[in-house]
Amino acid sequence: MNAKFLSMFHVLTAVGILGATPFGVAQTPPPGGHDVHDAHPAPPANDVPPKAEDFLSLSADGKKVRIILISAFNGVNYGMNFNGFAKGQAKFVLPVGADVEVAFTNRSPVPHSVVVVERPQVKRLQMGEPAFTGATTPNAVRGTTGTKGESFTFKASEAGDFAFACGFPSHAANGHWITLEVSDKATLPSLQLGTGPVFTPAAK
Repeated sequence: MNAKFLSMFHVLTAVGILGATPFGVAQTPPPGGHDVHDAHPAPPANDVPPKAEDFLSLSADGKKVRIILISAFNGVNYGMNFNGFAKGQAKFVLPVGADVEVAFTNRSPVPHSVVVVERPQVKRLQMGEPAFTGATTPNAVRGTTGTKGESFTFKASEAGDFAFACGFPSHAANGHWITLEVSDKATLPSLQLGTGPVFTPAAK
């Protein structure tokens, strides 16, 4: 993984961009079952609102899209969120054919993971195989804890409606997913957090 990208990823996970203040999604009663997170400790405090530019960038030559995904960024959806959003309420758009590098970390002691799936899959208890070759963290069903992080790369080879979803059983069905659209009309990647402005990065 690009050293500059790794450096940004580690800084974000270490210095508190990652909390208890809910942004983007209203709280609902916790789901039932083993992953209710009755035993889910509160995510570490985080008073910094999520910013789209912290989660999406382009390589210097503009050929690689870099995405940062942080589980339990704050207290939204009982910590079952990516970058502070859940239930599809953040949206990445990628051009068809984009080469994508994803850095993932989980701030919760409860296991989480990320896998790219076709959008309807998020209603299922288990996510199955990724929509694109390689588009998943290792052992997505088991998940991971700790802030060391994991990364993966994939090519967004087909247009369609997808999602970044937690692969731990039933987490996506309980809202732990955000939207991913692969578009044959887009020429650059973009990210919209909730109802905020659409952010499009410049190559750097």
